[in-house]
Amino acid sequence: MAMTNLNEEEKAEDYLFKIVLVGDSAVGKSNLLARFARDEFYPNSKSTIGVEFQTQKMNINGKEVKAQIWDTAGQERFRAVTSAYYRGAVGALLVYDISRRQTFDSIGRWLNELHTHSDMNVVTILVGNKTDLKDSREVSTAEGKALAEAQCLFFMETSALDSSNVVAAFETVVKEIYNILSRKVMMSHELKKQEPASLENGKTIVLTGIEIGTEAAAPAKKGCCSTG
Repeated sequence: MAMTNLNEEEKAEDYLFKIVLVGDSAVGKSNLLARFARDEFYPNSKSTIGVEFQTQKMNINGKEVKAQIWDTAGQERFRAVTSAYYRGAVGALLVYDISRRQTFDSIGRWLNELHTHSDMNVVTILVGNKTDLKDSREVSTAEGKALAEAQCLFFMETSALDSSNVVAAFETVVKEIYNILSRKVMMSHELKKQEPASLENGKTIVLTGIEIGTEAAAPAKKGCCSTG
């Protein structure tokens, strides 16, 4: 029985990352989260009121990562909610609807808001959602890629309806956060070899935007644009 308890402790989450979903109302943020976290889709889903979040566990390089993904309303009248919403985020999915150019035109404003209320080095992916509406497309893939390259963001097109690239989009962000943290930890260990290890197995590490540090900027800009 003691051995079972030990194994369970070893499998406990090693990392907890806060990730936010950002973008205009009705671009599919809630359905992207539902598809990723529960493999569900709600065709008649209503606009999110206030803030909701889901958690999802991932295994990266043998470490169990817990992504805490936050979803909030995109309507202007809920903007007051968002300053606290961004706090502590280390990753973001910046979402637009490929069938509604207005939502793409809003990306610059959302990116500014993300940078205003969170750490400048938040790992961000630009997501063109609703590729299942290809006959109604108003924003080309090339335009999405160009904006992502200009802002040095990752990029992917998705469909919450048919699941295309949904998992890949979230995994891209989580893996990059993990890679940045791993490099930071390695550098810290090199500088403090004589000090006790700061990371112990079985203990959750809550990563915040402050902890990620300025080192995050460099790796995020190398080959930063990924296409799906």
